[in-house]
Amino acid sequence: MDTTSHAAVGTAEAVVGAQAGPVVPADPLEPYLAADFPWYGLDDGWSGRRWLMQAGGGGVRAAQRGAIDYGTLGHGEEPARTYEARDLRRFAVVVTVARRDVRRSADNTGMLEATSASSAAWLAGSGLLAHSWPGQLDRALRQDWLDQQSALAWDLADDLDGPGWSSLTLPVNGLSQPFRYRESEYGWVLAGEAPGVLLGAYGRGVSAYGVGFATVPDLTAYTRL
Repeated sequence: MDTTSHAAVGTAEAVVGAQAGPVVPADPLEPYLAADFPWYGLDDGWSGRRWLMQAGGGGVRAAQRGAIDYGTLGHGEEPARTYEARDLRRFAVVVTVARRDVRRSADNTGMLEATSASSAAWLAGSGLLAHSWPGQLDRALRQDWLDQQSALAWDLADDLDGPGWSSLTLPVNGLSQPFRYRESEYGWVLAGEAPGVLLGAYGRGVSAYGVGFATVPDLTAYTRL
């Protein structure tokens, strides 16, 4: 658990940090195109807006070195940055995670466990939290809330076969694929596998039961926020 938790800290930093406005390359497609795995988004059944979010590695420093391990693509309305508007936004975010064996951490101080469906579930869960913090809390209490909820999200991600999850079958490239699924007051999260990668997703205002996933043949269909 320790090495995996170390990985989770790095990836959570990247996902939550993305909401604060990270430094983006001159060409926002650059990190996506540098990946050695296929990207997944919602399939052609989705006719709404598509937008780029973030692609990175197992922590900020790894991402700066160009090591791409995961990334996110958004669909629908951009998640609101103010608490009051959040319940009015409809969106779904797809998280693609590379299949990686045990590898050295970004700061070269230890080893990270191989990626798994739990990795995708953790990234999806922490991404949803980044869009869900209670706006009525001051900054200090908000961080306490985020730390507490992140720990809970990690425990849930580490037990995909546990009672906190249910089964859901969705199409991936037109073929039925099993996923693990859970709902909360903040939205929904799911995680599973796809050819060549691990998949996670989260959203609110869009039914998870009606989505399907497919490889993205042309990333230019996704606009920069």
